[in-house]
Amino acid sequence: MTIRLLLADDQDLIRGALSALLELEEDFEVVASVARGDKVVEAARAHRPDVALLDIEMPGLDGLAAASVLTAQMPECRVVILTTFGRAGYLRRAMTAGAVGFVVKDARPEALVDAIRRVMRGERVIDPALAAATLAAGESPLTGRERDVLNVARSGATVAEIAAKLYLSEGTVRNYLSVAIAKTGTRNRMEAVRTADERGWL
Repeated sequence: MTIRLLLADDQDLIRGALSALLELEEDFEVVASVARGDKVVEAARAHRPDVALLDIEMPGLDGLAAASVLTAQMPECRVVILTTFGRAGYLRRAMTAGAVGFVVKDARPEALVDAIRRVMRGERVIDPALAAATLAAGESPLTGRERDVLNVARSGATVAEIAAKLYLSEGTVRNYLSVAIAKTGTRNRMEAVRTADERGWL
């Protein structure tokens, strides 16, 4: 049986190398390749892959959001997150989004090939060390709105700009920022953004 694959990564070189690597396997066929997260579902509908390999950081829609939409609309397509960022928070969010595999890009090629075959057999494939770190890290303490505010703040936006973008009052934005700073144990909004990002909470 041939396993049909969809690749989504915004770096052309990585995507091309990955495609060439996977095509070496007799039972693999790369049927679609996209550079944007908002093209994933469209490509999956057109090409009907068995497994989608999604990077996390992509334009249009990040890989975790794309995974959520894809698994909701095409549950028969198994999603494997393939990322540089082996962070506990990302793993937890990937599983919530419906991903059945999480592989870091510095894994051996054989590990990725094995992961694809295992998810096709109905298994979940997660790096054991990362799984242990995720359990140790616990849930993200940030609410959805706190996360939204920090995501907008990461560009250096002012309180007024954050408020305008999220349709909130400036006082409400200040409150969300204060709470997020307290929850991340940091001193200011940019430290809060950095810490939350490092833990995979954004």
